Amino acid sequence: MANRLVEAVEKAYLKKEIPQFEVGDTVDVATRIIEGDKERIQVFSGTVIARKGRGVNEIFTVRRIVNNEGVERIYPVNSPFIASVTVRRSGESRRAKLYYLRQRVGKAVRLTEKRKDKHEAQPGSGGGEKAKESSSSKESPALAGASS
Repeated sequence: MANRLVEAVEKAYLKKEIPQFEVGDTVDVATRIIEGDKERIQVFSGTVIARKGRGVNEIFTVRRIVNNEGVERIYPVNSPFIASVTVRRSGESRRAKLYYLRQRVGKAVRLTEKRKDKHEAQPGSGGGEKAKESSSSKESPALAGASS
């Protein structure tokens, strides 16, 4: 466990709103770039292939393909130069680090999108909660009749 004193000192340097994203997500990272006395925002879009560290030291790696060449950038989560991180697509991943994507080309780089659990919210989906309730309601009168 980390020292509580270190965590207390680091707390002042942490961002208040850390965006919620996971490894496998496709994100847009908007970074502030200062050129002379001008400031502009540049967006880097790609797939998050790694996340490591905690607290002030937490970083994430974003990878994308530009002109058939793989480009990776490493960003500190709590950097003041990161304006925003927007999740465009949630990818399904069974690994903590997706370094194997470095050897893949073309469509093989794409990850399957996470599915939303809609079958629980929609009535009449066929195999949800209602099917369990109806089977238990059918059994209860039979049990009540058998016991009397």
